[in-house]
Amino acid sequence: MEFKYFDIAGTVEILPRVFGDIRGAFFESFSERRLAEAGISGEWVQDNQSRSDRGVVRGLHFQKPPFAQAKLVRVAAGRALDVIVDIRRDSPTYGQHLSVELDSERFNMLYVPVGFAHGFTALEDNTLFLYKCTNYYAPESEGGLLWNDPALGIDWGVQNPTISAKDQVLPTLAGFNSPF
Repeated sequence: MEFKYFDIAGTVEILPRVFGDIRGAFFESFSERRLAEAGISGEWVQDNQSRSDRGVVRGLHFQKPPFAQAKLVRVAAGRALDVIVDIRRDSPTYGQHLSVELDSERFNMLYVPVGFAHGFTALEDNTLFLYKCTNYYAPESEGGLLWNDPALGIDWGVQNPTISAKDQVLPTLAGFNSPF
């Protein structure tokens, strides 16, 4: 595995070593030991999967303490533009975002630490998005930011996205009191 670090502290793109031949491809998608060597740790307790068609935007979501989650995300089919926003109050990069294209043909993953809002847009039909989480889903702990908040300046790379009613009424960064 190779690890790519970003200016927003704690965020890491993971590029696995892929073995390919006439049968297809094989790669190690999770190694607690290798992740720990890269500074990524956590007790991984739940895996989630979503399927989205091209133009669907999901997010920006997080869970508040004590149910906050770190996530290890990737796509098993298709491509997605993954977006995270730093919502750690004392962080020098508070309110800044990072976008990484996750591609099932590159097998890349993104580590999303606790204290980030997370979302993505599907760039292809039938995109299968996988989430490995360090805490269980707790609906009473849900939080989020408005996906198209001008203050965030996120280019989702999609015109006329499909968005849930819930995601259309989340607060902007200016009206947000971070629990982190």
